[in-house]
Amino acid sequence: MTEPLTAEFDHQAFLKTLTRRPGVYRMLDGEGRLLYVGKAKNLQRRVGSYFTRTLNRRIHSMVSQIRAIEITVTHTEAEALILENNLIKGLQPRYNVLLRDDKSYPYIHLTDHPFPRLTSHRGARKGGGRFFGPYPSGGSIRQTLQLLQKLFPVRQCEDSFFRNRSRPCLQYQIKRCTAPCVALIDEAGYGRDVGDAALFLEGRASEVMDKLAGRMEQASERLEFEQAARFRDQIADLRRIQEKQYVSNEKGDLDILAAACEGGQACVQLFFIRGGRNLGNKAFYPKLPGGQEEADLLSAFLAQHYIGRQVPAELLLSHEPEDREALESVLCEQAGHRVAIRCRPRGERARWLRMADNNARLSLRARLAQKEGVQQRLEALREAFGLEETPERMECFDISHTGGEKAVASCVVFDASGPLKSDYRLFNIEGIEPGDDYAAMRQALERRYARLKAGEAPLPDILFIDGGKGQLAQAGEVLGELGIAGVQLIGVAKGADRRPGLERLFLLGREAPTILAADSPALHLIQQIRDEAHRFAITGHRRRRGKVRTQSVLESIPGIGAKRRQQLLKAFGGLQGVSRAGIEDLARVEGISGVLAEQIYEAFHGEGE
Repeated sequence: MTEPLTAEFDHQAFLKTLTRRPGVYRMLDGEGRLLYVGKAKNLQRRVGSYFTRTLNRRIHSMVSQIRAIEITVTHTEAEALILENNLIKGLQPRYNVLLRDDKSYPYIHLTDHPFPRLTSHRGARKGGGRFFGPYPSGGSIRQTLQLLQKLFPVRQCEDSFFRNRSRPCLQYQIKRCTAPCVALIDEAGYGRDVGDAALFLEGRASEVMDKLAGRMEQASERLEFEQAARFRDQIADLRRIQEKQYVSNEKGDLDILAAACEGGQACVQLFFIRGGRNLGNKAFYPKLPGGQEEADLLSAFLAQHYIGRQVPAELLLSHEPEDREALESVLCEQAGHRVAIRCRPRGERARWLRMADNNARLSLRARLAQKEGVQQRLEALREAFGLEETPERMECFDISHTGGEKAVASCVVFDASGPLKSDYRLFNIEGIEPGDDYAAMRQALERRYARLKAGEAPLPDILFIDGGKGQLAQAGEVLGELGIAGVQLIGVAKGADRRPGLERLFLLGREAPTILAADSPALHLIQQIRDEAHRFAITGHRRRRGKVRTQSVLESIPGIGAKRRQQLLKAFGGLQGVSRAGIEDLARVEGISGVLAEQIYEAFHGEGE
């Protein structure tokens, strides 16, 4: 264990020994905890600036906590930038700008297959085929795939579904697919539709329209007027889509980023332009240490967001970062092509940047307004229960099961900003009597608060339990056994007829329940937290139950191999048909004896059903 650093930090002596080379510095407090990670072209000058210039209140507070500074010297500023980014992502220092949403973006995948399919893909781009994107969200992917199905009848079904078709599916009937699964179109004809879809996804819709116009004329000359009409409709649809999606005078790939800071909060709006098409935008709300300006925010955002990801050829920024050249160097080397960071565009690009900036400011104001609403509810909660301080962190537990089967406990966490989903937890309950909610609650609480006691996360100010006095007593015993004090326990019991607004609220140690008015902001906050715990528990339970039930019942029957299983499914049109069949019907299937038919029937129906 590291010894506490109690001595005041002698910055003057430290700076005398510090190199002027580039590198990364890490500031530590008296307990050895990491306060801040930074990079510098000149370490001595940059670290010295914290002790020689006027600082804002928050940075001054950080500097007053410094008891040690660790240094890593690098060859170049670009190398320092990469190391800084890795340390921030891995260690999440308190005073750094932290980007919470670090998920990969989805792509559209055109598979490597004689009859390729279009599908959504997230993660490493492996397995052959072509990838188009990235897209800002799963919703934008689904919207684009729906659009593609209308424009180009390229299949989107799973390969397993494709292989086992004996007749066209509904997608063929509604003209969303040309049924290559049953050879209603040859490979060459299907390939034309695939090529058109790929050109469209590359942003070359005008080329697609030219090709379709040529095919329309040829079909008319052959007097194939129905086919010509289909090409005509495709061209018209493409023109409408092009009008909606194209950015004026833009033909390449670029991202547009605008930052806004206000009230201790920050927003970065990111617009994706690919092949001249606006694929949509996404808002990010990084954790801001305070005293940061928009240029500093964008500098931190660019490093955390793009290092390790695909980067377009151009980034258009609302504010110029101080380390623009170093960022360009690192991103160019990573991408394998030139990456230009531009900050003062003209003409049409300036208009698009103003739009992104406006979006960032509007999103931030909406978030601040929402945060003010949460603060009002928290203050109302403090007053309603006579708490000494306004709660800053709350947790709520709920149990979900079906007849005692596969019980799951949920733990949701709220803070002053609302739901803190990164801290949500699910607990699979094992080794209890089915349906014993008290034991399930006890097990979940023991597991959760043993971890919190060990330092996994901060203790909450309030712990809500979805239930009455019984569940609340279990929570009190668990926290008492673990030696945890200072957490206010509140049980949320449903009111008469389980109607919202009539909840009875039990505080540990108080006999009579508290009943808040139906329009109470405090009650609305409790209901929101309780409902979120309920939703999360049900989702977890269904997922756990589904893992067990997704395996075919047939696979668990001795003597039923892959061949017999296929014969049964084919004979009865699927698993549901097998489940409805009688013993005599099952025994008529080739390879199924009378004894095996009885076993199959019992597997689906069981005794007494």
